[in-house]
Amino acid sequence: METKETTLDKIRNRPRFKMYTHLTKESYAENLKKYLIEHKDEFNGNVNTEVATISVKTSDDNYWKPCLALRTELDEEITVVRGVFGPSSAVWTFFMFLYFLFSICWMTFFTMYYVENQINSHEFPWALNASFLMLIFIAATYAAARFGQSKAKDEMQKLRKFAEESTLKFEKTL
Repeated sequence: METKETTLDKIRNRPRFKMYTHLTKESYAENLKKYLIEHKDEFNGNVNTEVATISVKTSDDNYWKPCLALRTELDEEITVVRGVFGPSSAVWTFFMFLYFLFSICWMTFFTMYYVENQINSHEFPWALNASFLMLIFIAATYAAARFGQSKAKDEMQKLRKFAEESTLKFEKTL
C-alpha cells in the first residue's frame, strides 16, 4: 500500500508548501488578485507576478501578525508556487536576534565563571548569576513567541483557508 502526501497535508504539517500549476505566472497572479478582491473585507495584501503577501484584516494589530507569502517561479515549463506562513520578516528577524544575543551572552558569562573557577580567581563573582539571567531571558523570548503564535491562531486558520481556496484548485499533479 502506497500513501501519497498531498499539498494539503503539507500545509497542515508545516508552515510552508510547494505546488505545481499549469498556469503561467501572470495568470496565476491575476487569479490571486481576483480572489483577493472577492474577499477584500477579510484579507488584504499585495500581489504581483513574482511575489504575493497576504494578511488577515483585524481590529487589533499585535506583534505576531501572521501573513502568507507566495512566490512563483518557472521550473522547466511548469510554474512552481511556494508558500510560507508566518510572522512578518521584521518580527522573525527580531526574535532570532534576541535568541542569538542572549545565547552569546549566556556562553560568555558561563565561560567567565568556568575560567574563574579553574584559575581560582574571584574577579567575576556575578558571572554565574548573569548566565542564569540570560537563560531566563531566552525562556522569556520563547514564551513571548509562543504567546504571539497562540494569539494569531485564528488568523493562521483564515490564511490556511485562503491558501486552500485560492491556490489548490490550480494544482497540477506530477
